[in-house]
Amino acid sequence: MPGHTNHLIHETSPYLLQHAHNPVNWYPWGDEALNKAKEENKPILVSIGYSACHWCHVMEKESFEIEDTASIMNEHFINIKIDREERPDLDHIYMDAVQAMTGSGGWPLNVFLTPGKKPFYGGTYFPPQKAFNRPSWKEVLLGVAQAFNEKRHEIDAQAENLTENLIQSNSFGLQNPTGTDDLFISERLNEAFENIMKQADKQWGGFGHAPKFPQTFAIQFLLRHYYTTKNQDALDQALLSLDKMIEGGIYDQLGGGFARYATDKEWLIPHFEKMLYDNALLISVLSEAYQLSRKEKYREVIVGTMEFIQRELLHPQKAFYAALDADSEGVEGKFYVWDEKEVQEILKNEADVFCEFYDVTYKGNWEHKNILHIKEPVEKFAARKNIAVDELKELLKKGKKKLLEQRHKRIRPLLDDKIILGWNALMNTACSKAYAATGDEAYRQMAVDNMEFLLKNFITANKNEFYHTWKNGVKKYPAFLDDYAFLIQAILHLQEITGHTDWLLKAKGITEFVIKNFSETGTGFFFYTRTGQQDVIIRKKEVYDGAIPSGNSVMAYNLYHLSILFDEKEWKQRSYNILSLLGKAIIQYPTSLGNWAALLQEIISGTNEITLIGEDYSLVQRELLKQYIPHRVLMASSHSDQGFPLLAGKSVTTPASIWLCRDFNCQQPVTTVKGLISLINNLQRQ
Repeated sequence: MPGHTNHLIHETSPYLLQHAHNPVNWYPWGDEALNKAKEENKPILVSIGYSACHWCHVMEKESFEIEDTASIMNEHFINIKIDREERPDLDHIYMDAVQAMTGSGGWPLNVFLTPGKKPFYGGTYFPPQKAFNRPSWKEVLLGVAQAFNEKRHEIDAQAENLTENLIQSNSFGLQNPTGTDDLFISERLNEAFENIMKQADKQWGGFGHAPKFPQTFAIQFLLRHYYTTKNQDALDQALLSLDKMIEGGIYDQLGGGFARYATDKEWLIPHFEKMLYDNALLISVLSEAYQLSRKEKYREVIVGTMEFIQRELLHPQKAFYAALDADSEGVEGKFYVWDEKEVQEILKNEADVFCEFYDVTYKGNWEHKNILHIKEPVEKFAARKNIAVDELKELLKKGKKKLLEQRHKRIRPLLDDKIILGWNALMNTACSKAYAATGDEAYRQMAVDNMEFLLKNFITANKNEFYHTWKNGVKKYPAFLDDYAFLIQAILHLQEITGHTDWLLKAKGITEFVIKNFSETGTGFFFYTRTGQQDVIIRKKEVYDGAIPSGNSVMAYNLYHLSILFDEKEWKQRSYNILSLLGKAIIQYPTSLGNWAALLQEIISGTNEITLIGEDYSLVQRELLKQYIPHRVLMASSHSDQGFPLLAGKSVTTPASIWLCRDFNCQQPVTTVKGLISLINNLQRQ
């Protein structure tokens, strides 16, 4: 039996439950802990992490499980543990505070607050003994406790100043709006493209230096830039980035799915945690790459990643789990790496070719172990080894199957089994886009089943209001802007692949709820938290597109598309306005505002308003969805409908007619997808 049990024992978060038997007297964030800090006049220590975080585990083992360290924490502080995935609102605020104080951030995030929740000191990982130019955790604890008791006036003043700075920085980049005449022109897109390419790694793909993240929004921008301009450099960099990730260790060569990032420029060494949102965004951009290039390897990776999701992240009720840990048996990556001897024993006569192809050696390529990765394309390898390509592919396929079966026998990384609304919505969009690209009906059914789960289990008494997380039948925390924005986006995609207009009415209702409860007066932006939330010191506006797109950029997209689908001119103007407020920053920093850049790209290029109407529209819809038409809204129906502008007044034909409009100015209808593509190409040339 554990020697200790603290206040986290009744939580549902796997991360919080990991700490439920620490000798630290941890509390969850809530009234009990916050009131106790005020009553006892003690500083609050907030420690934020997530279940798949390697260094969070390290600090727990080195400090939070140690009795004498815990006794210092318990004596001097009210200690609160937060799962950043459950409370991203608090994580955003206190991460900003630590970055302002130290110039850097990360997890675990350890921040000290006054009893009034205002931050005054913090950092990330602290070692048990002084090392890495960092003080020991005990030194930090004792130093903060002494300063709080002896220099309280200075501490309070510092906290007030820092909080005021956080409020001021919440408007960064929004003070100098770009005039629409200067922003919505093709020259701005060329500038954004050039600024992306300045960051591009033209040898190994991706952007910037190690550690390297997928940056799917920049890749998406490049694919779409090629589509509208035929700039070959844009396509080459986008596909190079995807190819190098697919060939690298960041992609699980055996089981499919992508790790969160690579620690090196070659994408070989991943940070082994697998997050739902990363895989959702990569499936989405791979679907676009496959539609555009028709390269079979992209379809194969879509299928492999979807198989991983279905096998390892799918709840029995068709929801998607949050993440898989980086560690197993207390060792990072142990589940995924191999000894050459082990591979030789499993594959026997076929081992030598397999090992050479996937760079498996006696010495290993990472900490004396081997991360499977591809050093050269299968065609080149086959030619060099004088093996038929099909024969080599079959050998590798059999070898991967055998190794995967053996890997299933290992002790698995921890599964973070909470269901997050926004991340599920991103994956729902990925299912829709994978279905559109590949035509696999199972993906469409996944999207429908998952959406039905979300609308049933996350909803409040108000049919347009939602919770943020769900686990074991328990829903918690009011949904944040990201949740709503991603959910609306997913519903819009679902309407396109199903042709069911009821989805649009649902999307409109949720959008109206967001406008009412999240809007910032004056700017048109949206706060991260809804009106009336009492436990945050500021209402933040998130605008940067990081690991996931910002809720504001997705809402701007949603408003723009819904403005066309419902002819809501006010919503279109609001989308234009907030885009203009960020205009200069979008052009200058497109890798940090990639989703915004994609919206600007669509507005400048023009949106194709496509209506498919006829008794057998589904026969044409499948072929149409396979096409790469990135800047579009699509409606399909068996009948005219006055309630939707794109369906109003259009004649029904058999099997179906396709209407192409821009700003509700329509071309003559065509009866084939080939005819539609010809119309679109003609408009692009004008």
